[in-house]
Amino acid sequence: MTKINRNLQFTVLGKEKVEKIHQASLNLLEDFGMKVIGERTKEKLISMGVVFEGDIAKFPRLVVEKAIETAPKSLTLYTRDGQPHMVIDNENPVFFGTHADQLEYLDYKDNKARPYLKEDIKTMCTLADAMDSISFILSVGMCSDVNPEVQSQVTFLETVKNFSKTINFSTNDIDSLQEIIDMAADVAGGLENLQEKPFIFNYCEPIPPLTHPIESTEKLYISAINKIPVVYMPYSMMGGTAPVTLAGALAQNNAEILAGLVITQAINPGAPFIYGSMPTVFDMQTTIGSYAAPEFHLAVAAASELASYYELPFYGTAACSDAKTIDPQSVAEVSMELFSTALSKANLVHDIGVMDHCNSVSPAMVILACEIIDQLKNYNKGIEVDDKTLAMDVIKEVGFGGHYLEHPHTFKNFRSIWYPKLFGRKMENPDTSDLMDRVENKIEQILSSHAVAPLSEVQLEALKKWEEKYKD
Repeated sequence: MTKINRNLQFTVLGKEKVEKIHQASLNLLEDFGMKVIGERTKEKLISMGVVFEGDIAKFPRLVVEKAIETAPKSLTLYTRDGQPHMVIDNENPVFFGTHADQLEYLDYKDNKARPYLKEDIKTMCTLADAMDSISFILSVGMCSDVNPEVQSQVTFLETVKNFSKTINFSTNDIDSLQEIIDMAADVAGGLENLQEKPFIFNYCEPIPPLTHPIESTEKLYISAINKIPVVYMPYSMMGGTAPVTLAGALAQNNAEILAGLVITQAINPGAPFIYGSMPTVFDMQTTIGSYAAPEFHLAVAAASELASYYELPFYGTAACSDAKTIDPQSVAEVSMELFSTALSKANLVHDIGVMDHCNSVSPAMVILACEIIDQLKNYNKGIEVDDKTLAMDVIKEVGFGGHYLEHPHTFKNFRSIWYPKLFGRKMENPDTSDLMDRVENKIEQILSSHAVAPLSEVQLEALKKWEEKYKD
């Protein structure tokens, strides 16, 4: 599995700006408040010291600080068979995830989008399972040929059968959340086993600006009481649902996330919580929320510093594009985003291979992104400078006008250089690019040869009742 450890120094905000945004968020929470819906959530918040005026909750600083203290500062996520897979801590390793399903599927053979089908889940899961640079997959419930009322559950079932690593899931409604947790518990051999070794984590959002509807608070509640790690991630658009300035958007998002943190800790102190933030731009020319705007990915990198300030795991986004197909624009956007997030303090990075401002997912772009991630893994090693790496003795041995090609030092160390698996370095390049042919061949090779570790007979039997329940 590819894990990027950062040995380079990179900051967007720095300590002074982080503290200014933190104080602004605390002021917003304490003096202006948040709209919070959900009676049992309100009861828990009141017992913790939050003050309500109707649906407006005001969060005293001490309450927020207490929630920051009780939230776990490290998180281990497991594979489906209970093996440690991703350890998130203050060393800031970064792991990447793609989608098991989306609204549309960008076919890798003709580079055209079509409605996403249930059968495509197996394709995406197989590719993600095989790719060393992909550590988790998102099950989001968007297949066009599945009953909308049970899309979340059916998608999760297909994903858990066809993917052996960690699953990040979201649900279209409140009721399906507990059912998915119950399904995962069946696979894990019981809820206690799942809590001890979680191979799933939940994703949910507030509604910017400053609103936490019952769908959000109940998802936080259910995740917290079940001790399932949960991402709370406001998706705001600067100039639309957040201030147009980066600092203002970061402060608003941060306040919304901290409110979600207080909710989880009020419900169950010590419940695992993952800080997520997506402050993008509202494009005034097209009215879209851009997934590739430089401001978006600068803000994501800045938000990762806020999460690091609180010592919380951070959930970001990268390797997505506003372009509909794989073209120069999409590859340029994906490269820029991956470079930004690889240097930042992000831990879990989703949306690898998402296209058309989050309408589709492209298996071919996932493969291309993995090549770039592999490059960045090498880049982030940084440069060691010591007597061994300076190689003064080697330089003197080769001397004036010599060469290093046959020197034992070269033979011993040349494998530390990164060599591409897909990108070309031919002595004579062809007149037309054959990169996409290599990508297609790579996908075909994986789909024909990679076998995802199967569930046991006991696990499959436990899932049968759910499959029967969701039959058309």
